[in-house]
Amino acid sequence: MNIRPLGDKVIVQRHEADEKTPGGIVLPDSAKEKPRRGKIVSVGDGRVLDDGTRSTMQLKKGDEVLFSSYAGTEVKIGDKEYLIMDESDVMAIIED
Repeated sequence: MNIRPLGDKVIVQRHEADEKTPGGIVLPDSAKEKPRRGKIVSVGDGRVLDDGTRSTMQLKKGDEVLFSSYAGTEVKIGDKEYLIMDESDVMAIIED
């Protein structure tokens, strides 16, 4: 990927929406809810603190995360869609 986030920003690839309900009903595109789960594909260097040093990022490339519904800005690079958001918009890391 040819995009690198700045500061405390992260780039997330959202997981695909469910095609069917648990009961087996196929959902049209207009009825699908956008997932709030994704994978971190790139992280920035960290926010610059008042003393000039950079904070360390809690997230790293490859983390599976949960984020708020309206977090981030959607961007399309090639044929894939990504979200660019603040690290603080991520609510949790999913650990298996």
